[in-house]
Amino acid sequence: MKNRYIVPILIGAGIGLALYSCGGGIPKKATAVTNFDSTKYLGKWYEIARLDYKWERDLDNVTAEYSLNEDKTIKVDNKGYNFKKSKWEQSVGKAKFVGKENIGMLKVSFFGPFYSGYNVVLIDPDYKYALVAGESLEYMWILSREKTIPESVKTDFLMKAREIGYNTSELVWVKHDKTN
Repeated sequence: MKNRYIVPILIGAGIGLALYSCGGGIPKKATAVTNFDSTKYLGKWYEIARLDYKWERDLDNVTAEYSLNEDKTIKVDNKGYNFKKSKWEQSVGKAKFVGKENIGMLKVSFFGPFYSGYNVVLIDPDYKYALVAGESLEYMWILSREKTIPESVKTDFLMKAREIGYNTSELVWVKHDKTN
């Protein structure tokens, strides 16, 4: 009689553990910025470079627009042009802080309860350029408020990314049309 409850309990515990563990991770050698100001971070960012993965494969003209939702989470509106399919693609999700709101450690979800780490590990004082680490060394982005980034900022960001353990030779450098 007792044994018939063990399997459902184990399955429930496994699902709970999987949902709990979905999100908020950061690579070992990375540290999210402190004194992070989410209101300064809101707005439009251009993706300058990324480590490619299936959701962004073949995309250029990639932007991310962040705005505040009524429930204090952050709306994430990603858009890019798929040059192989000749069409725009968009994905809207939400982000929320993992801990304190003044630490640039967030988790983002585009698929229901499943979250992934989104960590601002380097940002300039004017919030014009940001280096974002995913939850592992498979995800990384360089963002800018403009379609380009100064060479000095690029050099600093690449050096920081390598210190964390990223293979920067695998970065995809995003092309931006002058019109978008």
